[in-house]
Amino acid sequence: MAGYRSWLYFITVCTVTFLGANAEIKFTIPVGKLFTYELMRETFQNDFEPLSKLYAGRLNDDPMIFKCNLQNFPDLPEWLRFTQRHPFDNGFLYGTPTSPGKSIIEIYAINKRSYETARHILVIKIVPEKILPYQAEFFIELREIEKVLPSSVQDEIQSDLQKLWGTKALEIVNITNALDRGGRVPLPLAGHFEGVYVKVGSEQYFSECLLRVLTPEHTKQCSAKDKGGKDKIWSGCLFCNIPSNCITWCKTELFDLSKEKPAPPAPTMGPGILEDVMEFNPPESPPSRDYFPDYIVTVIVPLILAIILCLILGYVMFGRREGMYVFFLLNNVNENSVTLSLGNGNECQCLGGCISVHCVG
Repeated sequence: MAGYRSWLYFITVCTVTFLGANAEIKFTIPVGKLFTYELMRETFQNDFEPLSKLYAGRLNDDPMIFKCNLQNFPDLPEWLRFTQRHPFDNGFLYGTPTSPGKSIIEIYAINKRSYETARHILVIKIVPEKILPYQAEFFIELREIEKVLPSSVQDEIQSDLQKLWGTKALEIVNITNALDRGGRVPLPLAGHFEGVYVKVGSEQYFSECLLRVLTPEHTKQCSAKDKGGKDKIWSGCLFCNIPSNCITWCKTELFDLSKEKPAPPAPTMGPGILEDVMEFNPPESPPSRDYFPDYIVTVIVPLILAIILCLILGYVMFGRREGMYVFFLLNNVNENSVTLSLGNGNECQCLGGCISVHCVG
């Protein structure tokens, strides 16, 4: 009986492993709502372990890196992003779809210990849905994108913003890394974060606290903050229970999508736009041009200057060497000629051998 159960467990593990490796993970998400999917390392670890270790219950904790792309394409869709900080961290796929459709995402997990590769398929079906008319975007300075994407942290932020908005009917529309919006890379020190932008939406109109963002007083205070002041928090508008979830008021923006935007004006016919009745006949050949002045400037003038410089150099090297030759002869005469004075015997003795001597009487 025990052997039968062991074989049954072994067959079950093999079946689950085989089907799990080839199964597709399917999601149906609406347009304009945040989609988040966490790539769990533990899930892919099962694909790397042999069946003997699975049966014995021993699993490794290997570092992994994930590569994600749209099927038959080298990169992800425009609306979808991927992030993973370290090989020992889980990865996240996140983004907000903008139009209905279907996306098939290929996820490759690479084991950095054994360099094995596992492949999963993620099928995302995007269905149309009405866009929330009132949206607001907040900047959370003391957060990083990997720390905000887990569902538990999103619930904390959403709860604080629900109190700020004054309604429970509030949904997170989008989360964006501040680096993707042109932010600076922080110093690798404690207390420095990249920051994230969180956009939420609701069917209910903005609360009184949010409408203060549109007042001239708020604009004036933010201008003073840019000059070294502090971000002022309105009285009665502080709802963040965790300090790292507090928003920066001066970077808060409101979007009223309930108002229909006027249609852009039709393009006006200008001098650069041809009329429909006209037919453009391109010229058969380009217009003629006289290149002789260009030839003189680029070829003749540098050639004349080169000839003049060569003549000056030749004159200096060959025509001005006579003075050096005379100076050389005078030096030889001074070295080989010795002038001696006569002594008491009026005798002039030659001390230089073959050197010419001039006696001075």
